[in-house]
Amino acid sequence: MAPEREARERAASGTGGAARPRLRLDQPQPPRRRFLPEYDPEAFGRLSERIARFLGTGRFIVWMTFVIILWVVWNVSAPPDLRFDNYPFIFLTLMLSLQASYAAPLILLAQNRQDDRDKVNLEQDRKQNERSIADTEYLTREIAALRVGLGEVATRDWIRSELEDLVKELEERRRDDLGDGRVDRPGDRFGDRHGVFPAEHPRGRDVDDR
Repeated sequence: MAPEREARERAASGTGGAARPRLRLDQPQPPRRRFLPEYDPEAFGRLSERIARFLGTGRFIVWMTFVIILWVVWNVSAPPDLRFDNYPFIFLTLMLSLQASYAAPLILLAQNRQDDRDKVNLEQDRKQNERSIADTEYLTREIAALRVGLGEVATRDWIRSELEDLVKELEERRRDDLGDGRVDRPGDRFGDRHGVFPAEHPRGRDVDDR
């Protein structure tokens, strides 16, 4: 039975010979062979930014001008056997073209990296602005709620004004009682002609209390 099963498996696989090894999902596949050299894009990007930053400085222009002048003077005034680029300086033109052909992609790569950073910074600024707006709106609502709550609380100025009005009213009542010829007793000071407590002025002796 075992040989027949192996024959059926080989027939189903279509090989007819040795069975193909099964692929195991629990093991990583071996790395593929690459014919091109590998490089670190981040490191190359940093290098391109340094080169582009140097190309955009006055130091590079001064050094390039000095090298071109020295090149031309040497190939004009030096002995013919020592000249390596006679007029019309074809080799110098080739070097400058090569330098320009490499400088342009490096500058573009540096600009692309800067654009990517700007996008990230703008996204972070936008999120920060959204959080700031949300915090401001929350604080505004809290302040409005506090104002509404304080509108129903008795403040010191309000209590002071109410006490002043009450004192004025008591003084007016006292002047009215004095104008009617009543005696100024302690009870009259609070607008009560019979005193503060009714027990202070008994009408007479109560016989039933005996």
